[in-house]
Amino acid sequence: MRIATWNVNSITARLPRLLAWLESSGTDVLCIQETKCTLEQFPAEALRDAGYEAAVNATGRWNGVALLSRVGLADVVTGLPGGPDYEGVQEPRAVSATCGPVRLWSVYVPNGREVAHEHYAYKLRWLEALREAVAGDAAGALPFAVLGDYNIAPTDEDVWDPAVFEGATHVTPAERDALAALREKGLTDVVPRPLKYDRPYSYWDYRQLAFPKNRGMRIDLVYGNAPFAAAVKDSYVDREERKGKGASDHAPVVVDLDV
Repeated sequence: MRIATWNVNSITARLPRLLAWLESSGTDVLCIQETKCTLEQFPAEALRDAGYEAAVNATGRWNGVALLSRVGLADVVTGLPGGPDYEGVQEPRAVSATCGPVRLWSVYVPNGREVAHEHYAYKLRWLEALREAVAGDAAGALPFAVLGDYNIAPTDEDVWDPAVFEGATHVTPAERDALAALREKGLTDVVPRPLKYDRPYSYWDYRQLAFPKNRGMRIDLVYGNAPFAAAVKDSYVDREERKGKGASDHAPVVVDLDV
């Protein structure tokens, strides 16, 4: 079974590439982040024609998540149970479902913007709510994983130059502590292999030739429980999908399971 996570940075803008990648990669379940569309704009029909059911949590703007599955979609939960509001609403940052033999969450963790910004405090509250919300699934017998754009690099090795990020979000001790607390619920960081260079970065800024210079970050993560981790046969970053005109600034992270 092949599972992947990908921040597509607008599913409508990226739809031709997405459909081509689904076909060429043979992915069974894809966790999508940053759909940047409303429910009405979500291309459910095109994905259905490609063989995928969709569970979607989207309201437009810059958020939105989805689960695409060609192996079934059951027990869908839209949103983060107990999650905090931001500016009076719960943003569309989580959706979960059972897809064949596995239970999966697609998450888009808040960016945080700046350490002094309210969005950073909101990010930490959101991560705390995520930790509590996944505890039951993490402890279950079913292979389970939380996949998505976490907007956190777990270690200094997960950024191209730690000095560049000093004092910025994505690398602060509080954010990394929140990841550690999530792992304490019985989850393991499934670290993919890179297809090129020595670090499996999954995000490269559009600016300053970051991608060709490999100035990236590993912020798209797969956190799986013990049954999930035991089933992993391979994992890699599909760096090729970051190339070319119209690419997202993130690459898909792919996990192959023996389930």
